[in-house]
Amino acid sequence: MGVGKYLLKQRELGVVISVVVMGIVFGVLNSKFFSLASLASMVSMAAELGIVAIGVAFLMISGEFDLSVGSVYAASSMLAAWLINDGFPFPLAFLAALGLAACVGLANALITIKGRIPSFITTLGMMWFIRGVILAVTGGFPVALSHYPFGLNLLAAPIYGEFRVSGLWFVVLAAVFQYMLMWTAYGNWVQAVGGAPGTARALGISVSKVKTVNFILSSIMAALSGLIALARFNIVEPVAGQGLELEAIASAVIGGCALTGGVGTIVGAALGAFLVGEIRVGLILAGAPAYWYIGFIGILLMVAGVINLRLVRRE
Repeated sequence: MGVGKYLLKQRELGVVISVVVMGIVFGVLNSKFFSLASLASMVSMAAELGIVAIGVAFLMISGEFDLSVGSVYAASSMLAAWLINDGFPFPLAFLAALGLAACVGLANALITIKGRIPSFITTLGMMWFIRGVILAVTGGFPVALSHYPFGLNLLAAPIYGEFRVSGLWFVVLAAVFQYMLMWTAYGNWVQAVGGAPGTARALGISVSKVKTVNFILSSIMAALSGLIALARFNIVEPVAGQGLELEAIASAVIGGCALTGGVGTIVGAALGAFLVGEIRVGLILAGAPAYWYIGFIGILLMVAGVINLRLVRRE
């Protein structure tokens, strides 16, 4: 196989080209785009979205969706903020937040698998339910940290200029999940379950167990991202994370994940999240109206969908 044909088969190629092209365009519009401060802003934005996108992509590859991640992002960080304000040590608050997310992921899995309900409907309902509880409990008011525990520094503290620890978490988690997907037996199960669940069952793979684990991982990653945002801003808004689920799915699709399941990479989803951060920073520096961002993402999503469909047909 020639180098050209090999590259054309790589699902990350489209998002890599998009990152380069957008970088050139925004760099021409404003030379500050190429500064370290701008790059740090892109990485920080990409980290918080990308960690969610990694979990969502892993679940999408197994053939399911999770629209509740935005609400889990807010609920988990809000629980952690309440516990910290009440004097609980940070490790306990951290574990409680992840535990809440794991319970939501398990509930999503059980309702979807046992109830034979499409995950789109299950997680959409969970998204609204959790958001309603948050708004009812808080009365619509944000929850701010009364003090800043040392443990939060491990999530989002500056390490060099404007670069934060969250960027390292993003890179490490992307590498770990990519390794799991491409070079472990479990990764093969995930791809088999998403691509051909009947064949996976025939081979002795527990489709329900794989999907359950991935639902839980998706929720836990959303909670971790919420905690990183809490460490960065010291406050949680009741509407935090609204729309995050769609941005995460968009990042995964732009990065090469197929909506039908069985196909995709974690590296691609991570690059998709970086592209979203790049576009946000680039539009701000270009002085463009905020709504242009939504338009850009919409166009990229449609283009990515067409490319993915063509690649699937070739395979």
